[in-house]
Amino acid sequence: MCDFKSRRSQEVSSLADRINDALPQTQCTRCGYPDCRAYAQAIAHDNAPINQCPPGGAAGIAVLAQLTRQAPLPLNPAHGVEAPMTVAVIDEAWCIGCTLCIKACPTDAILGSNKVMHTVIEAACTGCDLCLPVCPVDCIEMVPISGDKTAWAAWSPELAAQARQRYEARQHRLVMEEREQAARLEAKAAMKLADLAAHTRPLT
Repeated sequence: MCDFKSRRSQEVSSLADRINDALPQTQCTRCGYPDCRAYAQAIAHDNAPINQCPPGGAAGIAVLAQLTRQAPLPLNPAHGVEAPMTVAVIDEAWCIGCTLCIKACPTDAILGSNKVMHTVIEAACTGCDLCLPVCPVDCIEMVPISGDKTAWAAWSPELAAQARQRYEARQHRLVMEEREQAARLEAKAAMKLADLAAHTRPLT
């Protein structure tokens, strides 16, 4: 029984890896999951259907159907529609430098700092739209760049690999920053305790 469970776990993990490799890595969350990897794992565990990825479109669904040995399904419109590739463009005249779009971007495709004008690195933008709802002055526009081409006709495995690498690098950076912040707070608390002890009159 243990051997069977172990083999099954390995098979599911391997399938999740292959599914993740087949996803466009836009990290747009339109599938209903926090990132492409989470959606891949849900599919591998039979917890999600294969038709929830608009950036992958019909071509992507066909690949997922083959990997999971399922019949292809039409894209679920509840998660969006298949459309040309877009990139974010910031109207720099209206940008107030709030940094909210920088924090929302899954691939670190936006440059800027607090109260400084922001700009988008076009080559790193996946068209995820996640910067749009957080902008308080509505100065971001999604501009189509692929003509009539949609899904994998507009995207490519190379672009997906680059987006995945940038996303994973960002996730690693965020984890390291959180650890460093926790260490700073711990050190600050220790200093305050030491200072308190030094200025506390001993009991007589």
